[in-house]
Amino acid sequence: MSSATQAGGGKSVNEQAESEVAPSPFIVPLQAIGADDVALAGSKGARLGELLRAGFPVPPGFVVTPVAYDRFVACNHLDEVIVRASREQASRGATIRDAFEKALFPAEVKRRILAAYRQLGPGPVAVRSSAPAEDLAQTAFAGQYETCLNVVGQRAVLAAVRRCWASLWNDRAIAYCARQGMDQAAAKLAVVVQRMVEAEVAGVMFTVNPVTGAGDEIVIEANPGLGQAVASGLVTPDRIVLDRRSGQVKEQRLGRREVIILARPGGGIERVDGLATANTPVLPAATIHYLARLGLAIERHFGCPQDVEWAWADGTLFILQARPITALPPASIAGSGEPE
Repeated sequence: MSSATQAGGGKSVNEQAESEVAPSPFIVPLQAIGADDVALAGSKGARLGELLRAGFPVPPGFVVTPVAYDRFVACNHLDEVIVRASREQASRGATIRDAFEKALFPAEVKRRILAAYRQLGPGPVAVRSSAPAEDLAQTAFAGQYETCLNVVGQRAVLAAVRRCWASLWNDRAIAYCARQGMDQAAAKLAVVVQRMVEAEVAGVMFTVNPVTGAGDEIVIEANPGLGQAVASGLVTPDRIVLDRRSGQVKEQRLGRREVIILARPGGGIERVDGLATANTPVLPAATIHYLARLGLAIERHFGCPQDVEWAWADGTLFILQARPITALPPASIAGSGEPE
């Protein structure tokens, strides 16, 4: 992939920011991470770093490593809290999360996070949890941990990182680990901090049809505003089905767009009524075809069908996440053609 992977004449991601974040045990620049660095960056971080290094349009950023999490836990004696709370089956998650929220950052960890944040330059960031097991076929952690969007300012960044770490102990994750026979106390969590994309349109894309299993189809779902509305199932999005080989649109259905999630001035997000926008497609034809080609390039890079989260802003397409589609109906045949 060329670093200038974009449409509509916007700047390339590398031109927008080529931030160099000094490596340390606590912080690693996203562009220094590859697909094999799951233990260092979690599944999400490793795959984003891999795509960024390969020239895909991934927003610049850095990873707060599990080493920083371990230092935070050790300096605040949270391991003792975890052991004690583990005996309280009814309220242990709340007890642990409360202790995390009250804990202080070790000075060096705090210094490194804030230095990396400043090096990204002005503007809001997205702060996302990244666990080693979240995208594996045999586990289902996707969406269980915290994501903080449109985070503005140093105090807010630190609070968002702390919230991500605390979310390792949310009730849903604890229950899932118990069902799977996993040792929750041994779990680790990285945190990905990236420049925020204030999307005009965003959504998800599947490089094979996840419903029918058709390996000759690409499915794109889109909604105005930030992609959280689509990824969280809050809306009925626009749905476009393309033929992989010809790139032709086989089906295009407008969504209801019940809600639009927007970045709020000064930080945070807000929901607004989106029904008034539901009479026209949110993506022009050229963008649809470009997005499909990009999805297939990501699939080729990783060698398997992909579930891709994307955002469109200022004439540029950004990839926010890519993970393997781990459960497909038997009809799926990956690699059965791509747009010409």
